[in-house]
Amino acid sequence: MAMPLYDSQPARRVPWVTYLLVTANVLVFLFTPMANFSSWYGEGRVRECNAARFTFEYGAVPKELTTGRQQPVPPQIVRQCGPEDFSKTPWVSAFTSMFLHSGALHLLGNLVVLFVVGMGVEDRLGRLRYLLSYLFFGLVAVYGFAYVSPDATVPLIGASGAIAGVLGAYLILNPRGRIVSLVPPIFVIRLPVWVVLGYWFVIQWLSLGDRESNVAYVAHIAGFLAGVVFALMARQAGPARRPAALSRG
Repeated sequence: MAMPLYDSQPARRVPWVTYLLVTANVLVFLFTPMANFSSWYGEGRVRECNAARFTFEYGAVPKELTTGRQQPVPPQIVRQCGPEDFSKTPWVSAFTSMFLHSGALHLLGNLVVLFVVGMGVEDRLGRLRYLLSYLFFGLVAVYGFAYVSPDATVPLIGASGAIAGVLGAYLILNPRGRIVSLVPPIFVIRLPVWVVLGYWFVIQWLSLGDRESNVAYVAHIAGFLAGVVFALMARQAGPARRPAALSRG
């Protein structure tokens, strides 16, 4: 699998929102029981139970989103870890779930992609519109998954749905761009963005029938399509800011 390294078209201004989103995801992860740094969550079985409770409390459970009511923690979790001791508002978990990750590799994979493509989208949309669209893409991804699997009780966590929306927006706003990627072990290739993202989208679509996977491919597709539609509308509306004046010789 190729790892994106950077966008061949540099941003025209500092991508503060992208930096903010990356930092927020890292900091949130470090303060969750899924990170080894958070020693106050205990070790071994105690940490595993705390991680399970934390995920159910702040993750987006599809059945909760479709019914608007908190669902009980599965019996197997209760038997191992004891009864639940939290209450939650389902629609709030749709936001909090975007900033949770199951492990360091899950976090790293998402943030590398966000860092590479997010700068270009932020540059073209403007900071505020980019931030709001990122959250919107995440909500579409979460609720899109819940709509397809309304009775699912496994929590959905991760920034990948929102980042998929950024990918879709990038494809529309920067169709002539190229993404430089590392292909293990040492090959570096430069491919048109439509090749990279087109391949990614096809993989997501073909993987929909994989019932053994714990990846929410529907959320990725929903977020990506939301990004495409939003970027088409934003491009029609014009740039988020006036272009800089030309310098005089």
